[in-house]
Amino acid sequence: MSFLKRLPLIKLVRCCYKRMLYFCCMRYITYTVLLLVFFANTAIAQDKWGLRQCVEYAWQNNISVKQQEIQAKISALSEKQAKNAVYPNANFQTNLGLQFGRSVDPTTNQFTTTQLLFQQINLNADVLVFNWHRIKNSLIAAQFDYKAAQANVEKIRNDIALSVATSFLQALLNKEQIAVAQIQFEQTKSQLEATRKRVMAGALPELNATELEAQLARDSTSIINAKATAAISVLQLKATLNLDAAAPFELDVPPVEKIPVEKIADLQPEYVFQLAIQNQPAQKVNQLRLKSSQTTVKVAKAGMYPSFSAFAGLGSNFSSSFKKITGFNFTGYVPVDPLVPAPVVNVGGTNYPLQQPKFDIKQGTKSFGQLWNGYGTQLDDNFRQNFGIAVSIPIFSNGGSAKTAYERSRLDVKTAELTIQQADQQLKQDIYLAYTNALSAFERYNATLVTVAASQKTYDFAKKRYEVGLLGTFELITNQNNLNKAMTDKLLAQYEYVFRMKVLEFYKGQGLKL
Repeated sequence: MSFLKRLPLIKLVRCCYKRMLYFCCMRYITYTVLLLVFFANTAIAQDKWGLRQCVEYAWQNNISVKQQEIQAKISALSEKQAKNAVYPNANFQTNLGLQFGRSVDPTTNQFTTTQLLFQQINLNADVLVFNWHRIKNSLIAAQFDYKAAQANVEKIRNDIALSVATSFLQALLNKEQIAVAQIQFEQTKSQLEATRKRVMAGALPELNATELEAQLARDSTSIINAKATAAISVLQLKATLNLDAAAPFELDVPPVEKIPVEKIADLQPEYVFQLAIQNQPAQKVNQLRLKSSQTTVKVAKAGMYPSFSAFAGLGSNFSSSFKKITGFNFTGYVPVDPLVPAPVVNVGGTNYPLQQPKFDIKQGTKSFGQLWNGYGTQLDDNFRQNFGIAVSIPIFSNGGSAKTAYERSRLDVKTAELTIQQADQQLKQDIYLAYTNALSAFERYNATLVTVAASQKTYDFAKKRYEVGLLGTFELITNQNNLNKAMTDKLLAQYEYVFRMKVLEFYKGQGLKL
């Protein structure tokens, strides 16, 4: 009895234990899911965009790159079609239909007024024997066009990379200007706190503190403007990447002084130009298009000469009338006309005229199955074959289009040659300009280093004189603004120098890297 009384209690304990275990498991699963979400969001939030990541994203998502990739695929299809042109042509044709009224029976080639079910079957093939290498040169031209399209994809990718690098460095510069503005703000704030204490002690007039408060407000505005400029530059970079403007985005800011830059002595413009001629995709595109145009001249010239081809064919016909003969009745003979000579037969030395019998023919309509009677026999009886050689001689076809195409292709070659000449001249000018800008930026950066050092020393002296009451607030603010301008100029010159050097490295064929 005691065991039976304790039985419900045991069940209750077991039930409580199961519920406790269930809640513990659910809590563990909930915590695990929350931790995974937290770490995932943290990983996303901490995912910063460097130049390489920006360039690769732009290559995958930029519309111009996608459009050029489609053009390359179209060129690949043209090349494939040019390859297939060397194979023979073969065509199978059949038609099945009904004829009414006065028409030609396809099996007898005679006119008839009987309704017919007919079918015609033809298999034709032809192969080009010789056309002065027109097909061969068309294939070579298509291959050059395909290679040019591939090189053009690389050119677009390089242009996008250079554009991304420009926007990326501009965004970095604007972000660094926020730090410069904040440094000036902290300096002014520190000076204001020290001045406020001295004003309260009666060592300085209230005007000094008021002037610093106005300067602090201007420094705060500078920070706001710098942040707005940085935000706009990030939006411009997102637009270059074809990235959603609302997507989270944080730049991976490398210290500008640690960005690897080659020595300017190793990037002499003529040396860089000779390398760029060999490795720049734009120059490759122009060279390949010139070769394609030169080959197209041969294709157009071959179009003015005779071409020889071989042909062969198989065919057969079938026809079936809708009417059928169901019987006939003999109705006598046609009377002999004494005025018209008639055929005779000699019997026992006597000539007897031959009379033509007359019949009344009975007709009916064939069933659908009866229409196909003798199908195989007719196809076999009407089976025909043909083969031969065809010669096509252009004398004056399509208003002299062949000669016009030839002359146009020669002009296309001259256009391609001028395009190469112009592109090479522009490339050389761009490289020399980039070198001049890099050299100027390098000299300007060195000058700003001296300016920053002198401005820092001047500001330090002014600060000490201000602290002992030998310098007014206006003079202190002026020296502080001069220091801030010198630091901003140094930052601008440094980033400009890095960018100009990266452009030279890009032309040299080293790509873009920070």
